[in-house]
Amino acid sequence: MDKICSSNRNVLKIKEIVMENSKMQECIEKCLACATACTHCASACLQESEIDMLRECIQTDLECAAICKVAAEVMSLNGKSVSEICQICAAQCNLCAEECEKHAAHGMEHCLHCAKVCRECAEACLSMVSAA
Repeated sequence: MDKICSSNRNVLKIKEIVMENSKMQECIEKCLACATACTHCASACLQESEIDMLRECIQTDLECAAICKVAAEVMSLNGKSVSEICQICAAQCNLCAEECEKHAAHGMEHCLHCAKVCRECAEACLSMVSAA
């Protein structure tokens, strides 16, 4: 009976590790998608005629892309600071989404898409913080 209980505990532990890894993999993918969306948004903003009003958006996009890449890298290393970097990433993604939403309201589709992807990334990162 003890062997069965021990075996069941091992199976549960393996399932827990697999679930944690799939959650982390999903977060890595969200971070990489966000970095791409932010880079695209910054590039598209540079093509707009009213570039002066987009300076904050461009800067926020570039910072968000950089942080998302770092977060993905730290998670892929299964680093000790996953929770901390994911918390920072979520905060930056939310800032970026707020900035992009201002411009999305004026019809800038690239900002609308970026805001959506940033919100998804922030949510995934916060789930990593709560899992730690």
